[in-house]
Amino acid sequence: MQVLNQTSKKPARVMVAMSGGVDSSVTAALLKQKGFTVSGVFMLLAQQDAEEQAAGVKGIADFLEIPFSTLDLTADFKVEVLDYFTNSYLQGRTPNPCVVCNRRIKFGKLLEYALARGMDYLATGHYARTITGADGVTRLLRGADPRKDQSYFLCGLSQQQLSKVLFPLAGISKPEVYKLAAELGLAGRHGSESQDICFMAGRSLKDYFAERLPVAQKGDFITQTGEIKGRHRGIHHYTVGQRRGLGLPDATPFYVTGLDADSNQVIIGKEQDLWHSKLKVTAINWLTGQVPALPAEFMVKIRYRHNGAPAIISREDNGLLIEFKEPQRAITPGQFAALYLGDEVVGGGEIC
Repeated sequence: MQVLNQTSKKPARVMVAMSGGVDSSVTAALLKQKGFTVSGVFMLLAQQDAEEQAAGVKGIADFLEIPFSTLDLTADFKVEVLDYFTNSYLQGRTPNPCVVCNRRIKFGKLLEYALARGMDYLATGHYARTITGADGVTRLLRGADPRKDQSYFLCGLSQQQLSKVLFPLAGISKPEVYKLAAELGLAGRHGSESQDICFMAGRSLKDYFAERLPVAQKGDFITQTGEIKGRHRGIHHYTVGQRRGLGLPDATPFYVTGLDADSNQVIIGKEQDLWHSKLKVTAINWLTGQVPALPAEFMVKIRYRHNGAPAIISREDNGLLIEFKEPQRAITPGQFAALYLGDEVVGGGEIC
């Protein structure tokens, strides 16, 4: 099991990624209470209120009497996350910036920063669990609170990354975290709950693209049979499954069923056209580093709020084929497919 109590003569050194919210604040307090040598770090990324957040984190670190530093990752974040986010939409995909940020920034650049400063671990407030077996392999599991489980967002992590992270909230529910915050003297000190997409806090996707794409390339709405039904505002305004904002009156609603960036077309259809049984993943990350024997059956989540559904995974040229036993609604290129065996996240890859 993941060790959260100190028994050795020399306490493990842990750096906690702190945003000022309740989860990371309780994470730091719990680790200190359990005897770890704790320090806090705030990442400068692309937050709209970064200065205010940093000040809030410093106040919490001072209260907990732990060292605090700020790490400027704005340049890396732009290249690895913001450019990926923008370009994905322009290429007709719906990105998941949290999965990419976790792999390349939080458990990439930040973990490197922590280890370079002599830390044994990096800790975060994620609701997920890790277990290291006798074989030395670290496995990622769902968090104990099913309503807050964030293991899906960690499906891109490597074995090397997993072996150096701690998730102190692994077995705690959100109500319990707020209760702990009060008991630890943090009530009124932490900020509001963090947004899933930190750089979008307080603004819409429309506002985000208005800053970056002042002139959108308009194109056609086209049906499954090739009939043009109207003009769209720019392919980046749409995602598979979208109903609102199309401006296409009909006896029954139209939905976005696909995006063709090459022809700049938004493909539309009816509710029944959103259901499919197959998807392809071009590259997949196996979290233990070991590729399982395929074909095999897994539970597959195709987005964070998806409950998961049983599917057979098999090898196909240049990737993997995932075939669901029952059709799934709005399979979306650019999102990630996370593969589960019971509570364990076995693998994850981008849907193409």
